[in-house]
Amino acid sequence: MEKGIFFVGVAAIIIRNNKILLGKRKGSIRDGYWCLPGGHLEFSESMEKAVARELLEETGMIADSFTFSSLYNNPSNDRHYIQIAFIANNTQREPELREPDRFYGWEWFPLNDLPEATIGANLPLIKAYLEKRNFTDSE
Repeated sequence: MEKGIFFVGVAAIIIRNNKILLGKRKGSIRDGYWCLPGGHLEFSESMEKAVARELLEETGMIADSFTFSSLYNNPSNDRHYIQIAFIANNTQREPELREPDRFYGWEWFPLNDLPEATIGANLPLIKAYLEKRNFTDSE
């Protein structure tokens, strides 16, 4: 891991009827695992614009606004990520498969019954949302 380099990821938490939206990853990065809509913050982009862009690109959904949910400091063996989750407020449209090369599809899961194959970096963000905490540090 190259020292001094951090990656920033943004994720959208979308809740409807006590269910959370997750996408099933396709391809070389965690194929078959479930994740929140999201991606990387681009250079000079605001975090709110980044999460709105990723949400639209991946699901076709639009939110009226975004509320900061939590930050997860996630240094791993190969990369150090700062993951930032936002609650997508008043989302419009149903999720669509907009990136079939990157996702198998989108599904709603009960908040108390997430799939076992949920990407590890998303679990602390979801747990923080459920526990109404805004920060999680790596173990």
